[in-house]
Amino acid sequence: MKTILRLLSLSAIFAALLPAVRAAAGGPVAELRIYTATPGNNDKVLARFRDHTMKLFEKHGMRNLGYAVPMEAKDGAGEKLIYVLVHKSREAAKESWKNFSADPEWKAVAAKTQVNGKIVAKAESIFLSMADFSPEVADYNGAPRVFEMRTYTTPEGKIAALDARFRDHTCALFVKHGITNLGYYHPTDVEKGAGKTLIYFLAHASREAATKSWASFRADPVWVAARAASEKAAGGSLTAPDGVKSVFMTPTDFSPVK
Repeated sequence: MKTILRLLSLSAIFAALLPAVRAAAGGPVAELRIYTATPGNNDKVLARFRDHTMKLFEKHGMRNLGYAVPMEAKDGAGEKLIYVLVHKSREAAKESWKNFSADPEWKAVAAKTQVNGKIVAKAESIFLSMADFSPEVADYNGAPRVFEMRTYTTPEGKIAALDARFRDHTCALFVKHGITNLGYYHPTDVEKGAGKTLIYFLAHASREAATKSWASFRADPVWVAARAASEKAAGGSLTAPDGVKSVFMTPTDFSPVK
């Protein structure tokens, strides 16, 4: 137990320094975007991405990482598209979006697909920095999987301790219980949760497999001990009230990551 506490404390110190280092370096950033279609137009939104938008993103220096749609009505099934882009930097993202929006080809596509009215009711954007323990995206050619996006909010001052727990324990325990780690990120803007939020993506063989994996993970004595040790080291729970939100998703047919 003392060893676990010592490791968690050291990891928390290093984790607290990393965001400032990354910000100064001006390195790559991810962008999580959530689109809500106007009633009855989600298929048109998906078709526009499949046939036009993704190619134009790449043309303007934006890398398409993953696209998915929620599985459950409470999360926007049938009306939302959730996707992640990668930019060379925050400044590069600004320039890419400017050039994309001004591209005559995009303007023509937008006009054609909105001849009967807007097909996107709302577009949300969250810029993200990759956590130091996030894995590289691996090629996958197996059976279709289910994605899970989890948003974890901590009490004030506890994000470094949460990172340490994921870095030293949680990620490996996920793998042990059949859960694939896809990516871990922190919002970069305060109004979007910077300094208190971890957004991460997992993959499961199926929705049923996810239920079984979570049950076995939560009952694992190693996890129980790691959670207790991390909370003791941090002086309390690492989870804010209503601090964990989960959205199960199906990757779209045009998603680079499936």
